[in-house]
Amino acid sequence: MDSPRPPGKTTIDSGVLLSIARLTTLAVDGVSRMGEVPANVRDIFRRNHDQGVRVHIEDTIVDVDVHVVLENDTDIRSVSREIQGEISRAISEMVGMKVGRINVHIDDIDYPLTVDSEKEE
Repeated sequence: MDSPRPPGKTTIDSGVLLSIARLTTLAVDGVSRMGEVPANVRDIFRRNHDQGVRVHIEDTIVDVDVHVVLENDTDIRSVSREIQGEISRAISEMVGMKVGRINVHIDDIDYPLTVDSEKEE
């Protein structure tokens, strides 16, 4: 027998969305680490960015910017698309919110140290 839903509402802190996006991004093959979100004066007092991720929520739609550093020898286009798809899926499934734009910013590529670059130091 289905019981009626008790009164009340559920709220999702933006930190939850930040964590979902960050952890989902780090799980994608080819992602080495998160990059840095550029500082923005209007973000100083808001908690909408953390560890390479910025979220913007308007009504019930979530927009996400992720800044990543990729591993050497990865297909940038396919990794970016996988990041977008995985973040969209994770947010939709975990919190039931609609996902708008997911912008992937490639901040750098991690190249392995070579013998020549070690000698220069």
